[in-house]
Amino acid sequence: MEISLFFVLLLAGIFHAESKYMVYDTSPKLVPGKINVHLVAHTHDDVGWLKTVDQYYVGSNNSIQGACVENVLDSMVPALLADKNRKFIYVEQAFFQRWWRDQSETIQDIVKQLVRSGQLEFINGGMCMHDEATTHYIDMIDQTTLGHRFIKKDFGVTPRIGWQIDPFGHSAVQAYLLGAEVGFDALYFGRIDYQDREKRKGEKSLEVVWQASRNFDASAQIFAGAFPENYEPPPGGFYFEVNDDSPIVQDDVNLFDYNVQDRVNDFVAAAVSQANITRTNHIMWTMGTDFKYQYAHSWFRQMDKLIHYVNKILDGRVNALYSTPSIYTDAKFATNKSWPIKTDDFFPYADRANAYWTGYFTSRPAIKYYVRMMSGYYLAARQLEFFKGRDDSGPTTDALADALAIAQHHDAVTGTEKQHVANDYAKRLSMGYDKAEELVAASLACLAESKTSAGCGNPTTKFQQCALLNISYCPPSEIDLSHGKKLIVVVYNSLGWKRNDVIRIPVINGDVIVHDSNGKVIESQILPLVNAHVSMRNYYVKAYLGKTPSEAPKYWLAFSVSVPPLGLSTYTVSRAERTASTLTTSSVFTPLATETSTVEVGQGNLKLTFSADVGKMTHYTNSRSLVKESVQLSYSFYTGNDGSDKDPQASGAYIFRPNHTFLIKPEEENPLTVMRGPLLDEVHQQINPWIYQVTRLYKGKEHAEVEFTVGPIPIDDGIGKEVASQITTTMVTNKTFYTDSNGRDFIKRIRDYRTDWDLKVNQPVAGNYYPINLGIYIQDDKTELSVLVDRSVGGSSLVDGQIELMLHRRLLHDDSRGVAEALNETVCIQDKCTGLTVSTCCPARELFAWIQGKFYFRIDLLGEGAKWRRSAGQEIYSPFLLAFTEEDGGNWMSSHVPIFSGIEPSYSLPDNIALITLQELDDGKVLLRLAHLYEACEWRVHQTTRGPLLSRRKRGLKNLQPLYKKNQIKPETDMRGRSLKTQPFIEKFHHCFIHNKPKDVVVPGFENESFSFSPEIANQVELTNIGEDKDLSVTSSVELKKLFPGKKIREVTEMSLSANQEREEMEKKRLVWKAESSPEEPKLARGRPVDPAKLIVELAPMEIRTFVIEISSLPNRMPQDGRYAA
Repeated sequence: MEISLFFVLLLAGIFHAESKYMVYDTSPKLVPGKINVHLVAHTHDDVGWLKTVDQYYVGSNNSIQGACVENVLDSMVPALLADKNRKFIYVEQAFFQRWWRDQSETIQDIVKQLVRSGQLEFINGGMCMHDEATTHYIDMIDQTTLGHRFIKKDFGVTPRIGWQIDPFGHSAVQAYLLGAEVGFDALYFGRIDYQDREKRKGEKSLEVVWQASRNFDASAQIFAGAFPENYEPPPGGFYFEVNDDSPIVQDDVNLFDYNVQDRVNDFVAAAVSQANITRTNHIMWTMGTDFKYQYAHSWFRQMDKLIHYVNKILDGRVNALYSTPSIYTDAKFATNKSWPIKTDDFFPYADRANAYWTGYFTSRPAIKYYVRMMSGYYLAARQLEFFKGRDDSGPTTDALADALAIAQHHDAVTGTEKQHVANDYAKRLSMGYDKAEELVAASLACLAESKTSAGCGNPTTKFQQCALLNISYCPPSEIDLSHGKKLIVVVYNSLGWKRNDVIRIPVINGDVIVHDSNGKVIESQILPLVNAHVSMRNYYVKAYLGKTPSEAPKYWLAFSVSVPPLGLSTYTVSRAERTASTLTTSSVFTPLATETSTVEVGQGNLKLTFSADVGKMTHYTNSRSLVKESVQLSYSFYTGNDGSDKDPQASGAYIFRPNHTFLIKPEEENPLTVMRGPLLDEVHQQINPWIYQVTRLYKGKEHAEVEFTVGPIPIDDGIGKEVASQITTTMVTNKTFYTDSNGRDFIKRIRDYRTDWDLKVNQPVAGNYYPINLGIYIQDDKTELSVLVDRSVGGSSLVDGQIELMLHRRLLHDDSRGVAEALNETVCIQDKCTGLTVSTCCPARELFAWIQGKFYFRIDLLGEGAKWRRSAGQEIYSPFLLAFTEEDGGNWMSSHVPIFSGIEPSYSLPDNIALITLQELDDGKVLLRLAHLYEACEWRVHQTTRGPLLSRRKRGLKNLQPLYKKNQIKPETDMRGRSLKTQPFIEKFHHCFIHNKPKDVVVPGFENESFSFSPEIANQVELTNIGEDKDLSVTSSVELKKLFPGKKIREVTEMSLSANQEREEMEKKRLVWKAESSPEEPKLARGRPVDPAKLIVELAPMEIRTFVIEISSLPNRMPQDGRYAA
């Protein structure tokens, strides 16, 4: 009672009777010895989810959700101006840039001042807060670059902090590539597995040094923090939006409900609770959540009061201040503490026992494919825009760039949005594609008509492209070739090396012949267009275009093409003479189904054997590598939990919670159909009424292509289904498999196991699913099976020797994660709606057009699969771009440029280097980004007997003595002293550094020193290369002069990954964090700085280097004789 009375009297003194205006002391200060509570005012603005991006911005359709981003940004400015100590962070540039363009010059000047003063800080800085499971690393880079370069251009600042607070799990690529490599000092996020979170709370290890890259280790590490619960205010009632339920701080003693002491007590209790699970005396409170601060004063008024009273009145344990993630990070760094190490990633994510967020890895496979297809197209279109010359008065790639950036949002490509929002994303992609398609057509015409270096002028050639080629619909190729008319096919290759492959286009006539640019007849093959594809074509063209297509083509024309790097080749299709020997019509037959009947297909080294009686693949044989393996392809479906049991968790857009598994057996009445020809063989199978499969083998290729059609998934029984495909072998894989991280690094997975905690297995299927963007592989002591995909999917190895991919999901119940809608996609024509057919994709203009889904598989000898995974992965991501026009009389080849390459003749990029960005910027400079495709080579040294392993020739080895215990290798640890347990080796060296003889070893960091095995045991040591590829996991070089032939390179500036600051400047200012249990290690190799005279770019394994290049005479770049003008 006495304390309460004193408290009231004290407040009465503060509120002097003559003053009705209260000035709150919000002065920011950090107090040693107290718990410093960093109040971070933020809003999380989804770039589409329950409403479209436009509806969220303007605040329409509020019957779904009351959210208006325009109000947030409008009210933020006066709220910050009211008190110079207030601070606010903003993330989503897709919204901010819209708002910025609408502001007056006066408001823009005010906002710039708020940024300069640190009151407003841009965090993350991308166009959206991209997903980390279903996104490709190139898309992640592109969307981040768009936001970062805008911030740099208009505000002169570079974001310092990653803020991935809502994505449903977190990837290694996000940490080291989109974190460290863009210059971030820290990365904060909200969602990690509930079991992991509880363990980390007990250990005070929610904040770590994340070394996510095996290739770069500490050189690409980042300080990372998971929030104790989520990205909202802490428990205790600290939500202050208008109409929120939390009690405000009522500090007027003349009014009822006075509660200052209660509110301060709540604050201190929450602060102490969080401090008990956090290292150092600094904690962060995320003061905001989805679409908050629509009336910013309502939040800041209450935080002003809390800061004032907590700091003035209480017992001295807590200090509160306005802060930002940057200020918080600097305070943590200043403590000079060491932090626990985190490696690999945070997948899969579960928020409770039966709720694994692994369904969204596959949800809405149509839009996932559409995004991936547009991504590859955007990469090629930017190249062609550069070759032609950017012209802002005509079509550009900008609209497609914006649409793709928004589509990377963690409720877009994930498939976790409402249906009308998915339609909106698809519509934006379609509109962006239309603009880019115009640009591509104009660029190709420009290149084809430019016989001199004078430029293209006004090209007259009208190229057409086929956005619906996936459903056998391509009007430009379906022309009647009688009366001398010829079809011109231009094939563009966006890869940096020459590509030889087979393309297929639908044609009306079966008696056609193909010539290359030299007039030489090339081998081709005619395949019949099967009824299943014709019916799909007719149905989905009707859905997409609103009209029934004309007469369907009867054939696929397949022919071989050879296309130079960053270049095009031209082919002519015409009617053939009856005697043409190069035209081959595929033989088509149905093998008899007897107990012993088998059929073998394959034109080259690879043969696949099928059993005709059961309709299944049985064997895989490669005559070159001598690999022979029993292989079966199968389909099954999981019945989705409806949430009616004791735990009411249903399977839905986010959550994968299966009830039972059912194998889908091929129906006996649908026998195999086999098509053979000189270029490819196909095996067609109608698995059941709603699954159709084509297995395809190409001449000269040593992998199988599996084209699947799934859907409409039947739901007449009232049960949702999740369809998966399995590839089963006899390999002994010991629960181990490998999946990619955003199409980049491969990460080791072990079934029912987590690296960071002892996993309690509640969901043995869903809990072992991982995101796949590039591929998945398994291996034993002899061979490895690799599977590559054409879009993001979920996958696993649930049984030794088997790989499983989730292909399609159709569910009837919401999973209670906010979307409030079942994942039940349909396609409607007039009043008739059916389930979405997948393998499908290509939503556009509010309809989902069907396309073929594919995965690819190959079996190699152990250690030889990486080259195919990496090279074929690039070809899948960047398919040929096809364009068509007609020749009606005349001679196209003599009047046009039939072959073009944007780089110097006879030059190509090394096999391990990809060009992932070639783009002309607004200022005329060129943005160039090169990526090494392979992970670092590692040699494992296995000692077969006890004794000293290394002898010292020079004194360099002395520095390694603590790790060797007087030159004796510890049999259970690696160089870091970490336990290797069951691994059969005792030491590993990073990088490929075996020189000359196996006994000579160079240790990274001691390149000038020389070491060798002790002579007496030289024959008792085995060296095993465990790198991705013994030849390609090495440093390679790119010659810029040959990449830009005939042009004067005036200046080359190496930039950060997102091209918003110079690389050297970024590295100087990045914080270097201390890590626990991490002895100082040699820094792994990176490419050397570019010599301005030699202009050679070196790339070490897994390195991506970004440059802004100034080139003279950019508009004058047309080809001469099919090459760059000299």
